[in-house]
Amino acid sequence: MTNLLFFCYPMKVILFVIGKTDEAYLNQGISIFTSRIKRYVPFEIIEIPGVKNSGNKETQKQKEGELILNHPEVISADYKILLDEKGIQFTSVEFANFVQKQLNRGFRKIIFIIGGPFRFSKNLNNKLKEWGGIKLSLSKQTFSHQMVRLFFAEQLYRSFTILKGEKYHHS
Repeated sequence: MTNLLFFCYPMKVILFVIGKTDEAYLNQGISIFTSRIKRYVPFEIIEIPGVKNSGNKETQKQKEGELILNHPEVISADYKILLDEKGIQFTSVEFANFVQKQLNRGFRKIIFIIGGPFRFSKNLNNKLKEWGGIKLSLSKQTFSHQMVRLFFAEQLYRSFTILKGEKYHHS
């Protein structure tokens, strides 16, 4: 893979999540990869409080969708990506290439969004189409929303090491 220069200007990457990460070991791993990612691009995780279980999946998805749709960081992002089990799947190298393409497109801010336990509302899915965003899946398997945060942070870090030709990823 050709290592392209991707620091023409800083692109900010945001991981937007609903609910807190309760497990200390996950928080520690997320913190490690967050600090590593920041060597390459400005990166932050935005946590918003989860919606209390209303007893109705659709109602909960709708409320969470409204929280996401109305958040200023989501609104102002140039490119929006929903992390969803039914999204596009990439190998690590393909994901690195995807990240490079977004950098080349000149985006100032890209946001990856992890929804609540019942996936995303119909309204949010429709809005994603209007935005020209995509759905991305980390695996065909199902993981807790807290674990996905760690897995995503590791894969984002891995993508930058691949792009820079650094010794982390082994093909």
